[in-house]
Amino acid sequence: MSILSIRGVERRFAGAKGATVALQATSLEVAENDFITILGPSGCGKSTLLRIVAGLDHPTVGEVLLDGERVRGPGADRGMVFQSYTLFPWLTVLENVCFGLRERRLPRRQQLELADGFIDKVGLRGFEHHYPKQLSGGMQQRTAIARALANGPRMLLMDEPFGALDHQTRELMQELLLGIWEAEKKTVLFVTHDIDEAVFMGGRVVVMSARPGRIKIDREVPLAHPRHYSIKTSRAFAELKAELTEQVRVEVKAAQTQVA
Repeated sequence: MSILSIRGVERRFAGAKGATVALQATSLEVAENDFITILGPSGCGKSTLLRIVAGLDHPTVGEVLLDGERVRGPGADRGMVFQSYTLFPWLTVLENVCFGLRERRLPRRQQLELADGFIDKVGLRGFEHHYPKQLSGGMQQRTAIARALANGPRMLLMDEPFGALDHQTRELMQELLLGIWEAEKKTVLFVTHDIDEAVFMGGRVVVMSARPGRIKIDREVPLAHPRHYSIKTSRAFAELKAELTEQVRVEVKAAQTQVA
């Protein structure tokens, strides 16, 4: 049963030399509890598609339905996590996580209970009263994830959330998020440029073509849960990674030809 339906979505941007087609007619069905990772070359429309689902942008053609209702703008039913940490620098970890709950006018005791639970889930116990400038990049992104989860969204939309982190921190964050997903079973759309990350995190991997973007491949990931980092050395992981690497490589070369 789909909770998200992307139906024939196109996005064109007007310009002095005519319209630029960022996204061709794109359709995708997302079931409840799916974790879908989206790969593709720069400029293929991955982030545009995510922003349309978030209600931060609107399709030129087509529609997005969440639980059967057309998406017309942002909503608390979709939690967005960006590559930049987007925390309020004047608020502590606790108050950042409480922000959306306060906007919803939840009682203060309920705000604190919910925030405390998710701060614990992301491993920030003891840092509740620290400000963003006192945290590492990984800790700031943990705070952003806790804030998104605390609002109880139907789904998480993640736009290269670990792209700014160093390699070791990135791998730890992958394991952390996957563990939370396995426990919480939120529906996730996760944009990344990293093929290893896409295979390790995803239940399905979607590969998009060079601009104008379209869905080229939609692959199930044949890896069981719970997942341990050691699965990256398995034969099934290596085979799927090799297939996706070739498909992405073709699209990256196509994108470079467009620029040339």
